[in-house]
Amino acid sequence: MLTAIVDYESGNLHSAQKAFERVARETGGGAVTVTADPDTVRRADRVVLPGDGAFPACRQALFDHRGLFEAIEEVVVTRARPFLGICIGMQMMASRGLEYTETPGFDWIGGTVERIDPAGTGLKVPHMGWNDLVVDTPHPVLADIKTGDHAYFVHSYQFRVADPAHLLAHCDYGGPVTAIVGRDSMVGTQFHPEKSQATGLRLIANFLGWRP
Repeated sequence: MLTAIVDYESGNLHSAQKAFERVARETGGGAVTVTADPDTVRRADRVVLPGDGAFPACRQALFDHRGLFEAIEEVVVTRARPFLGICIGMQMMASRGLEYTETPGFDWIGGTVERIDPAGTGLKVPHMGWNDLVVDTPHPVLADIKTGDHAYFVHSYQFRVADPAHLLAHCDYGGPVTAIVGRDSMVGTQFHPEKSQATGLRLIANFLGWRP
């Protein structure tokens, strides 16, 4: 089994690569590769799309790599192989993002990426640091992850899903903030599993063993 972590020059992939390699080694989860090659993505059994920074810049960077998004879409949408979006990689699954300017997303899961607004709470944006998850919808990728488990967030925008059935978990930051989304063979985390210690490693293990 091959897991492809997509490298489109948007963020430091070192910690994600090390976390996935560690879990794959401990669980027999197969090989992990970091790649920008569309053909390698097409051969992958599962795909991970990280992303750091701003929605428009990440989307532009991805589409600047000719053929890379098309390869991802073929594997994920047409072949229904497991997909994990992380941070902006999760946000780009939405219909559109509103960071700086309205930008189209992949439209894999209906909804809009909007600025977090903890108005009147004294909480600062970006939402940065540890927060407790609240599990909304059971899912195989959340096996042995429960409400109250901690995850590490760094973001100013959140994915507001159109269909509540696609909201797998949220956290509280002056109101509910989307933490995990999912549909069919796709899941996405707003937090960074590779930085979320036991919770993140459990989610990665669940993802590598997931057979949707």
